[in-house]
Amino acid sequence: MPTSIAELDLSPPVGKKYFNTAREWREEFIYFLMIDRFHDDTARSPAPGTGRSAGVQTPNDFYGGTIKGVTRNLDYIAGLGCTAIWLSPVFENNAGAYHGYNISNYLEIDSHFGTKQDLIDLVAAAHTRDMRVVLDVVINHSGDNWYYPGDVDWLYFQDQKFPFGDWRRADRPVPTELRDDSLYHRRGRIRNYNDPTEVENGDIDSLKDYANDDDAAGSRLVNALIQAHCYWIREADVDGFRVDAVKHMGALASSRFCSGVREYAYGLGKRRFFLFGELANPNDEVYDRYLGPNTSKQDDGDTVYFGIDSLLDFRLAQGAGPGREPLRDVIKGFAGPQTLFNRLAAQQNRAVNRGELGRYLVTFVDNHDGFWQPDGRFGTGAPEAQIVAAVGFLLCSLGTACVYYGTEQGIEGGAGGDDNDLRRALFDKASPGRNLLNTNSAIYKEIAAIANAVRERPALRFGRMYYRPISGDGVGFGLPFGTEYTLAFSRLLYGRELLVAYNVSAVGRNDRVVVDSELHKPGDTMTYLFPIGKGTATVENATNGTAFVRLDLDGRQFAILE
Repeated sequence: MPTSIAELDLSPPVGKKYFNTAREWREEFIYFLMIDRFHDDTARSPAPGTGRSAGVQTPNDFYGGTIKGVTRNLDYIAGLGCTAIWLSPVFENNAGAYHGYNISNYLEIDSHFGTKQDLIDLVAAAHTRDMRVVLDVVINHSGDNWYYPGDVDWLYFQDQKFPFGDWRRADRPVPTELRDDSLYHRRGRIRNYNDPTEVENGDIDSLKDYANDDDAAGSRLVNALIQAHCYWIREADVDGFRVDAVKHMGALASSRFCSGVREYAYGLGKRRFFLFGELANPNDEVYDRYLGPNTSKQDDGDTVYFGIDSLLDFRLAQGAGPGREPLRDVIKGFAGPQTLFNRLAAQQNRAVNRGELGRYLVTFVDNHDGFWQPDGRFGTGAPEAQIVAAVGFLLCSLGTACVYYGTEQGIEGGAGGDDNDLRRALFDKASPGRNLLNTNSAIYKEIAAIANAVRERPALRFGRMYYRPISGDGVGFGLPFGTEYTLAFSRLLYGRELLVAYNVSAVGRNDRVVVDSELHKPGDTMTYLFPIGKGTATVENATNGTAFVRLDLDGRQFAILE
C-alpha cells in the first residue's frame, strides 16, 4: 500500500467505466450504518416474529462488524427501500476508535473492518443493485497522532499557538506529507463551542486540528487531503463523501476540498458526486451561508463558495430551542407543529421553488452522536407507529431522507447522551446464530412500503410542499396547533397532488384536510397508498368552496393518499 501522496496513481484508468445513475440525490433513501456495529461476515438466521429489537449492547471498543458484513446484507438494506449507503469512516484508526473518526492512515482500510479489496467488492456489489455508496471523511482534523509537551491536555486560550510535542508513532500519520507540525493549528482543546475562532482553530477533544488556512502550509495540507481521498474514488468507485465537522473548517478549505474532489470525479466520468456536510448547527441563518446557488462568503474582498452540495439537517433533527423544536418532539406530541411551518418558511431563499429545496438538506431523526440527542435514539420510549411516522415524514417531505441503522428495528438506547449506547449492534457475538436484521419486523415492513410509494410517485420526490389547514367540522379551516391534531402536507408536481398525513394523537381522529381545488372536484376520490388497502377518501367542498377530504385515521397512524 502507498504511504505518501507521491506514490499515488491518480490518472484515469484506461478503459474503466465508473458508475453513474440518472437519479438525483434528493431521490435517494440513505442508510447510515456504523460498520463495527452493523454486521460481521457470519451466516446468521434472522430473529423470528414481527416485533422490535433492543439491539446488542457492546463494550466501548471494536466489536467485530466488517465491510464484508455489509456486503453480505445488501439485500436487507435494499429491501428496506434504501438506494444509498453511508458508511462510517473506514480508514485506519488509532487504538479503540471503532467509530472511525480518529484516523491515523488515510491510505489504508482499518484491518478491523477488512481490506481495500473488501471495500471495492462492497461498492461493486451495491452498484449491481443500482445503489450508491458514500464514505464518511474526516478532513478538519487528524486523529490523536501527536501530543503537546508533557503529553497532557493543553486548553485553548486567546488563540495562542502552543509548542509541538512529538509524534506518537514514527510511522504515522499516513500519508507521510502529514508528518509536518506546521500543518496543525496547535491551539489546544476547544472549551467554548460558541466562539467561531476557537471552533475553527481549536482541537475537538484529543483530535488534532489541521491548519487549513489560506497560506502555503494550508495549501499543501488541503491538496494532500484532496489527493488522498481522490485515490479512493479512483480505486473503489465510491459515489460521495459525507464531510465531517464542516462547521470547524474555514470557507476556503471547504471550497478547495469540495471543488477538487468534484472536479476529479468529473474527470473520471463520474457524474453527480455528492458532498454533504455535518454542520451540527440548527440555525437557518448559518445554513444559508452554505447552501443554495447564491451562497458565499467575502474574504478580503474575494468571494469564496463553500462548495458543499447539501448539509445534514440538524434544524429538523435537533431543533433550535423553544419555538423551534425538532421533528422528534412534534411526532411524539411534545411540541406543536408551528416549528415545522416556520422551518419550511425559513428555507425559501435557497431555491427558485419549493420542490428544489429538497436538494439542499439530508434529513434524519437519529444518528450516532449523543451531543444533540440527550434523550437517546428516537425509538426510546416511542411506540412503533411513531417510528414509522418519523421515517415516513422524512421520506415524503423535502430533502434526502436518511435512516440510522437499527431504527427500522425499533432499537432504543443512548439516554443521557451515551454515544456508545446509541451504537448498539445488530448481531451478537455471544450467539453465533443470532441475527437482528429481521425483514419481518413490522416497522421494517411499513417503512419499506412507504419507500416503495415514494419511489413510484415523482411528486413525493420532486414536488412542491405545502402544509395543509384542517377542520373538525368542515366549516372553519386553519393550520393545526397544540398536540392533538392531524399534521398534513401536500406534494404537488405539475397537475398531481399527493397528500401525506399523520395523526399525532394517540386516539382516532377524522379531521377534514384541505386539498387543491383546481386538481380535485367534489365527488372525486383519493386512494390510500399507505396504509395499503385502507380504501379511499372522497373530495368535498365547504360552503366557501374550500376542497377537502375527511381522513379517518387511527391513533398515531401515518397515511399517504393520491
